Amino acid sequence: MKRLSFLLLLTVLSAIYVSAQGPVWTVDDLLHGKRVSDPQVSPDGQWVAYTVGDLNWDGNRYVNQVYVARIGGGTPQQVTKTDKGAASQPRWSPDGKRIAYVTGGQLWTMKPDGSDTVQITTLSSGAGQPVWSPDSHWLLFSSDVYPECSGDDACNKRKDDAADANKMKAHTTDRLLFRHWTGWTDVKRTHVFVVAAEKNSRAREVTTGDWDAPPYGAASGSDYAFSPDGREIAYLRNPDKVEAISTNSDIYVVPTAGGEARNITVSNKGYEFSPVYTPDGKYIIYRSQATPAFEADRTRLMRYDRATGASTELTTGFDLQVDEFILSQDGSKIFFTAGDRGHIPIFSIPVAGGKPNKIWNTVSASGLNNALNGSKLVFVTSSIAEPGEIVLASNDGTQTGGRPYINVTTANQPAGLAPAEELTWTGAMKAQVHGFIIKPKNFDPNKKYPLLVIIHGGPQSAFYDSWGYRWNPQVFANQGYVVFMPNPRGSVGYGQKFVNDVSADWGGKAATDIRNGVAEVIKRSYVDKNRIGAAGASYGGYMVDWMMGHNTDPRFHFKVFLSHAGVYNLESMIATEEQWFNNWEFKGQPWTNPVMFNTWSPHKFAKNFNTPTLVTCGEIDYRVPYTQSLELYTTLQLKGIESKLIVFPDEGHWILKPQNSKYWYSQAIDWFDKHLK
Repeated sequence: MKRLSFLLLLTVLSAIYVSAQGPVWTVDDLLHGKRVSDPQVSPDGQWVAYTVGDLNWDGNRYVNQVYVARIGGGTPQQVTKTDKGAASQPRWSPDGKRIAYVTGGQLWTMKPDGSDTVQITTLSSGAGQPVWSPDSHWLLFSSDVYPECSGDDACNKRKDDAADANKMKAHTTDRLLFRHWTGWTDVKRTHVFVVAAEKNSRAREVTTGDWDAPPYGAASGSDYAFSPDGREIAYLRNPDKVEAISTNSDIYVVPTAGGEARNITVSNKGYEFSPVYTPDGKYIIYRSQATPAFEADRTRLMRYDRATGASTELTTGFDLQVDEFILSQDGSKIFFTAGDRGHIPIFSIPVAGGKPNKIWNTVSASGLNNALNGSKLVFVTSSIAEPGEIVLASNDGTQTGGRPYINVTTANQPAGLAPAEELTWTGAMKAQVHGFIIKPKNFDPNKKYPLLVIIHGGPQSAFYDSWGYRWNPQVFANQGYVVFMPNPRGSVGYGQKFVNDVSADWGGKAATDIRNGVAEVIKRSYVDKNRIGAAGASYGGYMVDWMMGHNTDPRFHFKVFLSHAGVYNLESMIATEEQWFNNWEFKGQPWTNPVMFNTWSPHKFAKNFNTPTLVTCGEIDYRVPYTQSLELYTTLQLKGIESKLIVFPDEGHWILKPQNSKYWYSQAIDWFDKHLK
């Protein structure tokens, strides 16, 4: 009886302690969060349509529905409840009377309250990314079709039906870029269509031929637009013969009624994208990279004069990469975002030219829109401690009530998670390197925590103070870890030289940046320097694989690794789809520059491997083929090193499906707990 009473007392005390500290935040909390995205403000600036993704556990997916909210306040209303299971890509007609959206793989329109739904397309090849004409009578969209069918949907359907019925499923191709991300692109092409915004209208193919327009899966959105008078369409196309070795995406214009297309950026051999006409029709604003075949070159903001045919850079001297942008309501300014030291602030610049002005610094913004007669901006912002919500802010940096913005949506309740802490340290060649530390919400400064180092991919990417789902640091931190997220050489947001310094030096300065960062973090009294693990995906996986063969830093030792979709054997990475990447990063191919590949390939240092490693990947990953992970795992097993392999047959480069995601997180946490706790 005394023993039972003692156990009861311990249970009560434990419950009181957990209550006082707050419940542990887990992957289930992450998965059940509402995913707010894609805000679209009505033409009168008073309403915003957006999507909310909700977990469908049994369906192993997230289901988006369209909501509409009054920007000035009020209860958001869900306006789609389709029998197709999901709705996305809401786009207001310029007259404000209809919203176009995508459901069941087809274009529909509805009134803003969700009534009077009309199906616009019935194409066997589907339709997506709608763009309205200025008079609200027409819609542009994209669809993947057989080029030889020349827009004939009956022809597309016959070919699809024949392929489905054929027991022989071989892929046959005679060109490169025959697969991309997770799909085979050996027989179909992405083309732009135009259709009347009426029930079951017949769509007309705008871009024809055996090439993609837009290319690369419309990487920056729709990448096509109507001119203000509706008489012209701008779109993207790569004119080069071998797309897999070229980033030469040009902007073409063609009469809406049909005719010969004209390349307006033919002189630049880098990447042009995101064309937008100014309201007066004088200019096309777009983004551009000057260096051919370098996908991480500085992204510039450009202005094309339709009368003279001259293009002018507006961001000369601006040493950050321009992300998304919009024009102000009167067309005199451009608002844009750019990664800057782990944040995504908002800038403005006159269309006529001038110096960029940072409007909002304490945000990680996306989905920019004008609102309330052009005096405000609506966008999504988030942090490492809070998921994304739609907010309203001034367009000149003026605060309201001492706050930079006010919330339009509050789809997620605050979880009380610890905000990220920023730190700077000295990396290779005395460069200043920046990153984040994340602690558990119930952090005790008197305890010592194991350290988990998470390394981002790219390598030309960055960790931002923004919410994420694939490698959310809060999931790991709230299982009892201090998480360190460095932005080493190659990271964007620290000037273009910092970005360029990783090319042809993958395991060099970036590895030193990370090691020096770890050495700085372990100086903190709450970090146990004898319990350190590292994890990364893609290039982050490469860095894990590299450090596996170079785990000799005298200041600390990695006790455990996790490599997801890591680049392991640079020679066999030739199986990747975008060949321009290897050509640029390693200045050639294995047979043209073998020294470079021998110097930086992790598999060349397998004799030094001795660290327990969890290896994970997706089987339909065409960016880093899953055989890279198989090679690593096989090597570890043959060397007798404790290791485990997890392959998701229905995932690509990222683990996206909810049940797969939960399993991945649980296996990762179990692996680290086993070796660090």
